[in-house]
Amino acid sequence: MLFTSYKFIGFVILLVALYYVLPKKAKWPLLLLGSYVFYYFAGWKFLFYIAAVTVITYVAGLLISRNKVRADARFAELKALEKSGSASPEEVGKEARKRYKEAQKKKRRLIMTIGIVLALGILAVVKYTNFTIHNINGILSVFGSTKRLGFLEIALPMGISFYTFQAVSYVIDVYRDRHEAQKNFFKYALFVSFFPQLVQGPISRYGDLSKELFTPHKFSGRVLERGLQRVIWGYFKKVVIADRILTAVNALIAAPATYKGVYVFLVMMFYALELYADFTGGIDITIGIAEMLGIPVKENFERPFFSKNIAEYWRRWHITMGTWFTDYIFYPISVSGPMLKLSKWSRKHLGEKVGKRLPVYLASFIVWFTTGIWHGASWNFIVWGLGNFVVIMISQELEPLYRKFHKKVNTDGSTAYKTFQVGRTVLLMSALRLFDCYRDVPLTFKMFGTMFTTWNWKTLGSGTLMHLGLVRSDYVILGLGTILLIVVSMIGRSGSVRDKMEKKMPLVARWGIFTLLVLIILVFGAYGQGYDAAQFIYNQF
Repeated sequence: MLFTSYKFIGFVILLVALYYVLPKKAKWPLLLLGSYVFYYFAGWKFLFYIAAVTVITYVAGLLISRNKVRADARFAELKALEKSGSASPEEVGKEARKRYKEAQKKKRRLIMTIGIVLALGILAVVKYTNFTIHNINGILSVFGSTKRLGFLEIALPMGISFYTFQAVSYVIDVYRDRHEAQKNFFKYALFVSFFPQLVQGPISRYGDLSKELFTPHKFSGRVLERGLQRVIWGYFKKVVIADRILTAVNALIAAPATYKGVYVFLVMMFYALELYADFTGGIDITIGIAEMLGIPVKENFERPFFSKNIAEYWRRWHITMGTWFTDYIFYPISVSGPMLKLSKWSRKHLGEKVGKRLPVYLASFIVWFTTGIWHGASWNFIVWGLGNFVVIMISQELEPLYRKFHKKVNTDGSTAYKTFQVGRTVLLMSALRLFDCYRDVPLTFKMFGTMFTTWNWKTLGSGTLMHLGLVRSDYVILGLGTILLIVVSMIGRSGSVRDKMEKKMPLVARWGIFTLLVLIILVFGAYGQGYDAAQFIYNQF
């Protein structure tokens, strides 16, 4: 059931209507039923995967929580026995209590580890088995062996990376005692399967989402209006811009021998626009639907293409994924026993400067490798992730030189230099995304090189752009749509655009604008003959 299909729109209208008509106790069960109905249409066999991840992490969280309750009660009992003097210090004294506490914590850590390994194991099997087989066959070929392992026919369930990471974060947070385990299995199942998030996130935390998800919300015209506005804006980005420019991107990528040089630059820019409009459009639809139900969902973007460097870009792009990797991979690795030992050894043998950097850079390397392979089971995504790591590390190492340069030339704070920084970030990120476009590492490097060896800029004026599946009117629509995106982003820098509209415009004027936007979507949306209803890019993850 595609977000862009009439079936999905009808599904959402019916669900929202029922949500506000049904009694309070039936509201969250309706959302659970609706979420599983939505997932059923993605493929009924995929229900087993999401159900398995749900059961595994639910049980793990429950066992961890029960152990903590029993351990706390026993610890208090031991302390009371020591105070009363009815047992020997060897049995109930401070050291005995400490040993007991550590033993119980090890049990909880074991439960957490088993739950995480099983949940991530499902993801690994369906997503990385054939990638592993492909690499094993490659190694066998290098060593002259004619043996080959056969590939498995495994379909990748929709959104499995998103709901698995969401469920894993729940188990870890229960272990860290950030919140209690959810005792009601069906409520927890709703947290894992909440349908707007299944396609492409955001990756919500249980502590952020659960309270509002299970609370019965009363009907509010204002809430419904604001959510619907967000949905309409998302559809504009997706259908009018992303799906239209996708046609040209596919045409350019499909014929690398023909479209090199300046056309690789076009791929960079076109794909950057497509990915941004596609991903943020889908997130707008997700957040808007949740908002129509009265359920706030974490923002996932904060004008990333206004970033002055790649590190800042990643704090603004796919925010919930970035914070997930930071909280559950980077920090735990950074403060782990082996990493602390490495830090101590490197400071002693390699010097203070290297000793400080080495553990941080190693943890960052692991995070970016994981980020790359999370995006896709192929080497182009891994190289893309490590490319981000290299650029960020180089930038950090050159930071002292940047400060000296800014101090000497006095560029800090100037509009011209900020514009340069923003443009540089856009170009760097777009260049790295070429690995996503061509899906082949050697080919990507080759195509990137042609921008500097094949000077065919003049061919752009010979009508070549009209051979990419788009006509002149399409480019006009894309140009105007891009300008609108930039203008809205600029206005949004000082606060919510919808808040500003609500304060400064009457209801009739606001809805006049969004009605016009709906008409633009219906008239200029890229669907119908010659177009396919493209699924959201991040659905593949």
